[in-house]
Formats: sequence, structure tokens, C-alpha cells
Amino acid sequence: MREVFYAGDVPPKVGGLLEEAMSAYTDTARAEALLQQARQEAPEALPVYFSLYKFYFYKGRLADAEEAARSALKTAARQGGFPESYASLTPETADWTLHNSPQHFYLFSLKALAFIRLRQGDARGCEEILGKLRELDSADTVGGSVIGSLAAGL
Repeated sequence: MREVFYAGDVPPKVGGLLEEAMSAYTDTARAEALLQQARQEAPEALPVYFSLYKFYFYKGRLADAEEAARSALKTAARQGGFPESYASLTPETADWTLHNSPQHFYLFSLKALAFIRLRQGDARGCEEILGKLRELDSADTVGGSVIGSLAAGL
């Protein structure tokens, strides 16, 4: 039996760790330890990376959030069979329209990275990422335009 989280499913043990980390959110050290344990147990599980970068972002630990988002991109690219560097990607690199795929998770994590860069005060870096996201996800399936609107409003 596998538990389903955003971006896929995970083994039950890892699902339990993620749920426990969510419950322990206010105890930062404990929640972080549980998330890192989940990462160690399932280093290829995309939901673990999603949980990590969200956790760090909401805790205001933007450098850690960026590291987790970059690890998510690397893992999704490896699983999807395409280069991890977004600069080298084109609409033809992969089928970016496939939901529930490493490609879609890559796009979602790219959006997260753009938001992290924006919150770090790097408007130029944010816009660079959003430009690539618009190219790869012209239908805006992951909502990159929302980050673009936030960036435009700052």
C-alpha cells in the first residue's frame, strides 16, 4: 500500500513521516528531522521535496527552501530523462503537458524557485525563471502567472 501526496505516492513509512512532520510543524526541529528522515528513506520521492521546500519557505528559511527546490528539480529531471538546468530546456525537450509526471513536478518546482527568488529580493532571477516557465508551460498549468503578478506588483 502506498500513500498519495501532492506529486505522487510514497511508501507508507514515508507517508507516515510526512504526516507526522505536518502535525509537528510548530516544533521546527522535530518537523525538520522527520522531513529529513523521509528524504533519507525515499530520496527519489517527489512529494518529499515538495514538503521540504514548502516547510522551509513557510519557516522563512529561504536558502534552505531554495536548496530543496533545486534538489526537487534535479530529481524530477533525472526521473523525466531531461537536463536539470532549466536554461537548456525547450518546449520540445519533454512533454510538459503530462500531469502526474516528473515534467509537471519540475514545472511546479520551477515556479516555487521563482517565488523563493522573489522573496529573496532577486527580482531579476525571478523573472529569468518565470520567462523559462512561460516558454515551457505556455498554458500556465502550474500558475506561474500568479508569481509574475506578484513580482510586477513589487
